[in-house]
Amino acid sequence: MSLATTYSPTDVEAKWYQRWQEQGFFKASANPKKVPYTVVIPPPNVTGVLHMGHMLNNTIQDVLVRRARMQGKEACWVPGTDHASIATEAKVVALLKEQGIEKRDLTREQFLAHAFDWKEKYGGIILEQLKQLGASCDWDRTRFTMEPDLTEAVLRVFVDLYNKGLIYRGVRMVNWDPQGRTAISDEEVIAKDVQAKMYYLKYAIVGQEGQFLTVATSRPETIMADVAVAVNPNDPRHAHLAGAAVRIPLLGREIPIITDEYVSIDFGTGALKVTPAHDLNDYELGLKHNLPVIDILADNGTLNEKAVLYVGQDRFVARKQIAKDLQEAGLLEKIEDYASIQQTSERTNAVIEPKLSLQWFLKMEHLAKPALEVVENDTIKLHPPKFKNMYRAWMENVRDWCISRQLWWGQQIPAYYLPDGSFVVALTAEAALVQARTQSGNANLQLSDLRQDEDVLDTWFSSWLWPISVFDGFKDPDNADVNYFYPTNDLVTAPEILFFWVARMIMAGLEYRREVPFKNVYLTGIVRDAQGRKMSKSLGNSPDPLDLIRDYGADGVRTGMLFSSPAGNDLLYDVKLVEQGRNFSNKLWNAFRLVKGWEVDAALPFVNAKPVEWFNARLQAAIVELDDHFEKFRMSDALMTVYKLVWDDFCAQYLEMVKPAYQHPIDAETLRHTTAYLETLLKLLHPFMPFITEELWHELAERADCDYVTVAPWPKATPTTEAARILADMDKALAIVAGIRTVRNQKNIGPNKPLALVAKTDEPVLLTDYDGIIRKLGSLSEVTFAEAGPAASVSFVLGGSEFFIPLEGHIDLAAERARLEKELEYAQGFRESVQKKLGNEKFAQNAKPDVLERERQKLADAEAKIAALEQAIKAL
Repeated sequence: MSLATTYSPTDVEAKWYQRWQEQGFFKASANPKKVPYTVVIPPPNVTGVLHMGHMLNNTIQDVLVRRARMQGKEACWVPGTDHASIATEAKVVALLKEQGIEKRDLTREQFLAHAFDWKEKYGGIILEQLKQLGASCDWDRTRFTMEPDLTEAVLRVFVDLYNKGLIYRGVRMVNWDPQGRTAISDEEVIAKDVQAKMYYLKYAIVGQEGQFLTVATSRPETIMADVAVAVNPNDPRHAHLAGAAVRIPLLGREIPIITDEYVSIDFGTGALKVTPAHDLNDYELGLKHNLPVIDILADNGTLNEKAVLYVGQDRFVARKQIAKDLQEAGLLEKIEDYASIQQTSERTNAVIEPKLSLQWFLKMEHLAKPALEVVENDTIKLHPPKFKNMYRAWMENVRDWCISRQLWWGQQIPAYYLPDGSFVVALTAEAALVQARTQSGNANLQLSDLRQDEDVLDTWFSSWLWPISVFDGFKDPDNADVNYFYPTNDLVTAPEILFFWVARMIMAGLEYRREVPFKNVYLTGIVRDAQGRKMSKSLGNSPDPLDLIRDYGADGVRTGMLFSSPAGNDLLYDVKLVEQGRNFSNKLWNAFRLVKGWEVDAALPFVNAKPVEWFNARLQAAIVELDDHFEKFRMSDALMTVYKLVWDDFCAQYLEMVKPAYQHPIDAETLRHTTAYLETLLKLLHPFMPFITEELWHELAERADCDYVTVAPWPKATPTTEAARILADMDKALAIVAGIRTVRNQKNIGPNKPLALVAKTDEPVLLTDYDGIIRKLGSLSEVTFAEAGPAASVSFVLGGSEFFIPLEGHIDLAAERARLEKELEYAQGFRESVQKKLGNEKFAQNAKPDVLERERQKLADAEAKIAALEQAIKAL
């Protein structure tokens, strides 16, 4: 045989991936003769490298795409990457800093040149890594969210939404990332549980010498931005202070005491410092009471000139210093530890600052309503459906989307400012100039008079267009590709971006195509370690996926990831899962080698009709079950169906039934059926294990140039009316074999030592029909029928039948009887001790119900064991 004795993934994976690409199997085009099946990849960041979450997500996508391709659909899996504004800019800034270059010393054009150089060098790494996993993407369709055509799509949408009155510019309280120096959306903020400190500060009451109002705050460094202190008018402790004033500690500036029922009487001291520039709730309170706003923080998180004190110091450095100074001035009553929630930036981990900022916003209410409806009525189905509640909660409480970012890497906002401060919005500078001349009435305006907005658009403002833009649906709304491949079919993504990305794609699809962008959303869980922690580089608990592929093979890793990954539930990763995947590859390989090693004797009669008939029935039932799992997006269950079919039914049962004796030939008919079954199994396994199945497919038979399992037709179930009876009869026969093997194990009789079987049964036909299988698998010398069991035998019961195995000549009967009698004596002693305990009135009255129940169960178990031992001794 040319096939190696052991499976070596590295020898086959690169070979077959290259051949699949050479044959063009992954390429898709608009084909009216075929049903389209489309998946768009959740575009990984260009900064990214393959991690365990990618492995799970892309394995599931590939399984779906490969099966659709085998079903004869025009399967199109569009790959690509996201420019990832904040993350990429941070990478490039850090790289330049290592070279002694500061971003502020570069022009925008110079910085973008460096950024694009970085993207060209590193941006495609993750896509190349996905090929090692086996991802069958149409690589000719690879897109990038900042490529010219997709950038134009983003700008077109911005202009359109602005012209519809849905985009506006205004000052709002935003989440400010001082490290990234940009606004970020609510969804990009990560809440972390932390131990914080509460500072109790003493504000001197004006006109009341020596009197103070104590105010509790977790941010003493912002007191210089205070514009009032608020108390609850119903709080008897402070009612007399309404209309009075206090002095800000250290600074001495007078601020009024106002009353508002918003202030919690029970929290802190019942007095609240009002700092509208640095707290969203304070901002709302300031608007209500017409208070001024003093912003004391610079964009990088240091205190600016308006703070007067600690100017230029980082906010956290200033916090420590002001606490020290307040203590020395006698204005710090106490400091307490308390549990708090800290808001941090998803991209930089910096602590977020609430900041009033002039930004661009998109009104969401108009877009959210129809996007909620299509999920509520199952036009788009979420798998699992439990995520509907999360989706609904977001969509019913949607806020306007802050879409501007203070960065250079991204699509620059197409707003152009005139010398008088007004602005126009247009797709190009030339179009803006025409508008500006009309708007201003100044026909002499030149391009040099216009200044484009410095900000870029949020990364998600490009990726929400992804299912349309990858098919150039904005550039050419009626092109063949978008008309054929849109709407896409299935989206595989993570629950944490259900609103970030999924909801917004639905909004964009309904707004610009009047169609939903996909029909199903499969939400994966998070890959966690054995301790339940999310895998991450920072924790050092995440293996390198490429190392896993090298050590266990891509097929082993793929199946390992899927063995325990039900939709929406987290996967507790254990390397044993991947080992199980590798072992499955080896099992399949060895089964194939066994079949290929059989010699054929054409003169031999066909004696395996029953095993062949049974496995066909089992195979058809498994195909029905498998298709049902796929329809319901039960991917882990789908894999387990095929796994059990191959490992248990085909390898452990069927091959054992039909394989010839050692160095004996097999009949041609059995080999023909076995080869056909193996070919079908390779098809069913291919979406999960593409590499080994392709290798074995080509080893199984001579193949034409384009005859690959990757494009072989997906098996269709053809169950027969007799299937249920066939399966039930075989189950009975295999149960008899299992009973024989249990006796062998109990009595320590070798698996190949011939035994006799005596049956007392009302179903003699079953034993006659399955005589060959029972004899072979049970290693029996004979099967006979009797009305009573022979002497010196052991028995087991199945249904209404009893089976006896004579033990004389196989074991030392006297020694066995002595062993059983000793075991019986121990069991009787144990029963007596339990009976005494239960008969103890004090124990029975004081023991808890569950304790009593356990003791009663022990007694019942002892009684059963004693009866069984007595019967076994009697049989001997």
